[in-house]
Amino acid sequence: MRTALTSLVSGTLFGGGLALGGMTDPARVRGFLDIFGDWDPTLAFVMGGAVIVMAIAWRIVPRMAEPVVAGQFHLPTKSDLTPRLVGGAALFGVGWGIAGLCPGPGIAALVIEPAAAAIFVVAMLAGMALVRLVEGGSS
Repeated sequence: MRTALTSLVSGTLFGGGLALGGMTDPARVRGFLDIFGDWDPTLAFVMGGAVIVMAIAWRIVPRMAEPVVAGQFHLPTKSDLTPRLVGGAALFGVGWGIAGLCPGPGIAALVIEPAAAAIFVVAMLAGMALVRLVEGGSS
């Protein structure tokens, strides 16, 4: 129950931050990607804020014996670049540029603009299902 409540509070805080930062507005995201047109730097400030928070977290985590709401840390163990990782990142970037949304803001946008965001979320979920089908459920 504690983990579920923590997840709910964390997800709500994350979604609220995305909405407050304007990241649920595809036009704002596309404006950030339009570096030779009417460039909107808002996303750079949102990403900068996230980088600062994570830099602090990465300094604190090694000093902790265990996480606050879990029995152990689940930190990445791999550092190699695989074709699957590079391809997934490229596909993510292309989709982000076309739709102006990525998974977090897409889900948060369901509250603000449900009809438009639902199209994105359904397509995203279909893509995830297709990957699992093609890879045989191994992902």
